Amino acid sequence: MPAVVTTRRRRLFGLLVLAVLLLCAVAASISLGSRLLPLHTVWDALTCPGGLPLSCPAQGTAEQIVRELRLPRTGLALITGLALGMAGALIQGYTRNPLADAGLLGINAGAAFLAALSIHLLALTSAAQFIWFAFAGALLAGAVVFGVSSLGGGKASPLSLVLAGAAVTAFLQAMTNVVVLLDSSALDAYRFWVVGDVAGHDVSVFWQVLPFLIAGAILAVIAGPGLNLLQLGDDVALGLGVNLGRTRALGLTAVVLLAGGATAAVGPIAFLGLIVPHLARSITGPDYRWLLPYSGVIGAITLLIADTAGRLIAPPGEIQAGVTLAALGAPFFILLVRRRKLVSL
Repeated sequence: MPAVVTTRRRRLFGLLVLAVLLLCAVAASISLGSRLLPLHTVWDALTCPGGLPLSCPAQGTAEQIVRELRLPRTGLALITGLALGMAGALIQGYTRNPLADAGLLGINAGAAFLAALSIHLLALTSAAQFIWFAFAGALLAGAVVFGVSSLGGGKASPLSLVLAGAAVTAFLQAMTNVVVLLDSSALDAYRFWVVGDVAGHDVSVFWQVLPFLIAGAILAVIAGPGLNLLQLGDDVALGLGVNLGRTRALGLTAVVLLAGGATAAVGPIAFLGLIVPHLARSITGPDYRWLLPYSGVIGAITLLIADTAGRLIAPPGEIQAGVTLAALGAPFFILLVRRRKLVSL
């Protein structure tokens, strides 16, 4: 019992430390950029907009930068990073595959395909308009991957899931390329979205995706205890009273809401869902009751840092957060494969 209490206190302390780091990342995201804004100026812009210039020296351009540009951008990075981190942990848990994420299992490609198709057929131009299509694409892609991996009466093994996900992803990417090449207007809207970036989005996008990401996060937390039992094997979990179908359906719904909503808002963000759960697992261990909140907070911190770093690397221009994360994620992916000896030459 003392060991359990000590472990719980250590994990709670870890969450507190991460919360402090998250606040620091939020502050840096709002204050840093092509124009450096001191924290007191940011505070003035947030607490007394439209006030007298003497009492609120942040009036004018600085206030516009904070309230109209950086605050919506920071909020979007916060919620989408949290969503992608939790979605990655769920996918790795349900597939029992340390190399699984929303991109490898076709969910991002499904969301991207229907987003591009809706842009082409319905002349939609913003994430707020095609979010439902992205959700539908994520759901269909996930269902197809799990269905194909279970063909022949077999179970969806980690290897079959990855192979099916690679095949579905390749097919959907090809279909997406056909759509954007047929329609120049769809290409213009899609190529900005597909890079994966939290910049350039209206604040309405934040409010559009927020309810779905909150719902997905709640479902993910509810699914945590059942996911712990599934790690013991289907037979043991069934003997302990777990409804396998309902538990997996709950987890898949959470993944679709989290990964589909985040992808619809900011585009596909590569490697975030792969890297973050491993970082969280090194702190919490395999207990998904703690792994999921840790993955969410670390995901938010990671995306905020990547977005902020992208503004500082090549001023006055910017490097998109998706590009920054891909540059960091690819070496991590290779290191992970070699350390776990999943391949041999």
